[in-house]
Amino acid sequence: MRWKHRPEGSNWGEFGEDDQIGRMNLLTPQRRLAAVREVSEGIAFCLSLPLDYPGGRELVPMRRAPRIEATRRTTGELSYNFCFSCQNRSVFDITSDDAVTIWTQYSTQWDSLAHWGQEFDADGDGVAEPVYYNGWRAGEHVLGAGQEGGPFAAKLGMETLAEHGVQGRGVLVDLAAAFGQERVRVGYDDLMRVLDGQRTTVEAGDFLCLYTGWADLVLSMNKQPDFDRLANACAVLDGNDRRLLQWITDSGLVAICADNLGVEHVQGAAAAGGGTPHSMMPLHEHCLFKLGIFLGEMWYFGELGPWLRAHGRSRFLLTAPPLRLPGLVGSPPAPVGTV
Repeated sequence: MRWKHRPEGSNWGEFGEDDQIGRMNLLTPQRRLAAVREVSEGIAFCLSLPLDYPGGRELVPMRRAPRIEATRRTTGELSYNFCFSCQNRSVFDITSDDAVTIWTQYSTQWDSLAHWGQEFDADGDGVAEPVYYNGWRAGEHVLGAGQEGGPFAAKLGMETLAEHGVQGRGVLVDLAAAFGQERVRVGYDDLMRVLDGQRTTVEAGDFLCLYTGWADLVLSMNKQPDFDRLANACAVLDGNDRRLLQWITDSGLVAICADNLGVEHVQGAAAAGGGTPHSMMPLHEHCLFKLGIFLGEMWYFGELGPWLRAHGRSRFLLTAPPLRLPGLVGSPPAPVGTV
């Protein structure tokens, strides 16, 4: 066994000693069938930003926009608008072939369970070690950049989510309608008030989708994001609200997908004060590290959200597979909401 102690409030081991998908285990065939029954119109909505948004590097300086380039043929020519007839007059074909360098969490993204860990004394020897969900170890199961074969998530990689099949029922909470573009930290009371106003609930196996309007703002900036405005705009979850975290535990939701940067308020390294160890992002700690709940960030609900609002609905069929590339700790999905 990799661990003797598990974090307080965690579910480590409840889905098996070797589990790598956490609460996604609750997304069963029965829950997928319930999601399919939400489709009545056959209308599909794209739920991702263009992957070259937000633009620039101001929001997260370590991430960059995708870079597209032409592949090169074995004979040396670049294979974009490559003309075969220039080489052989007996054919008249033209072909293009490209490659892309992509930062997996620059734009619309999934966070894998290997994205956020903690220093925690899992083996009970009195010394905290860096671990991820279900006790998988940094340096052993999630290899660092300086290790042979690294960087590579040999456990908890994004392919585990892809292989499970990301298709279930989305429940959209319309925080944009409730709060507009005002910067609000949404805790348990606010979230329950909005859910009650929409006359909807979140059940085990559901994807909680938060429409705040933040991604709409990003699109309007045309790849020239105003960092100060975005940092102070639209609703975010309050990861310090213990009742909110307990509701996330009790609800059985399998993922939280938000249209903002980070899902929650980022409190920073010095926020707690007094030298008390704490997480900069307590909701990330609670979801990714303790419960195995996947997080989606910078999704786009600017068309689906208003449509659901106009039709008095909150639920839809969500299909959102990540890239099935082994070893990734994050991935751009291609999410689709069908109503």
